[in-house]
Amino acid sequence: MKSALIITLAAVMPGLAASATNGAGQGLSASPRHQEWADVKHGNRSVHSFVVYPQTSRKATAVVVIHENRGLTDWVRSIADQLAEAGYLAIAPDLLSGMAPGGGNTSNFPNEDAAMQAIYRLDPGQVTEDLTAVADYVVKLPAANGKLVVAGFCWGGGQSFRFATNRKALNAAFVFYGTAPEDRAALERIAGPVYGFYGGNDARVDATIPATEAAMKQAGKKYEPVTYQGAGHAFMRLGEEPNGTEENKKARDQAWVRWKALLKQI
Repeated sequence: MKSALIITLAAVMPGLAASATNGAGQGLSASPRHQEWADVKHGNRSVHSFVVYPQTSRKATAVVVIHENRGLTDWVRSIADQLAEAGYLAIAPDLLSGMAPGGGNTSNFPNEDAAMQAIYRLDPGQVTEDLTAVADYVVKLPAANGKLVVAGFCWGGGQSFRFATNRKALNAAFVFYGTAPEDRAALERIAGPVYGFYGGNDARVDATIPATEAAMKQAGKKYEPVTYQGAGHAFMRLGEEPNGTEENKKARDQAWVRWKALLKQI
């Protein structure tokens, strides 16, 4: 469905669950990059989205950042800011927009457990429509160069893989410890390459990689998974924690190097 977008900007406000932000909120406050909130409307929904602009004289590739099953936390917003630091126009939609008590967003849930429960009640069709509207919005910004990629973490990693099956004009998908769609026929619709980032100590997700490799090969699609030995699930976030394991920290740093190198190729 082609969405008519109505955008309103609001003041930046902290996200839910300070325990999950690893001090990310302070980093966001200190960032020199322009940050803003955009309410992206389509149909009867409004998707509260965090946008960060790179400091560059050139138009930039847009990155849609899909959050974990915790919702849009400060840590996810910090990923958007780090992408902007690297020269990309980043937008992180709150896919729990309007789903909290009283019609609120992620920050209006009483705790992380409540946000997680709401995540798994989301209608897949609604998620696709929300992401489509957000993607349509960000690629039309004057600062965008028309190229679009998607990246997601945990639950969002699976959603980034799924969105690649539903978005024709997508230059790449970056899947961080997420699983592929179970509908293998859907993989036939993927246009761009899919790059996977996985922790070696994440058997639940890692067990799905061989079947995904086989299905993507059969579909004639590019899928390049990399597994970081010793790292666990959510190593991108856990690797930023002061008390994070050396394996998670190393994986996080190596994943960023790979991610930025791949983005430069687009």
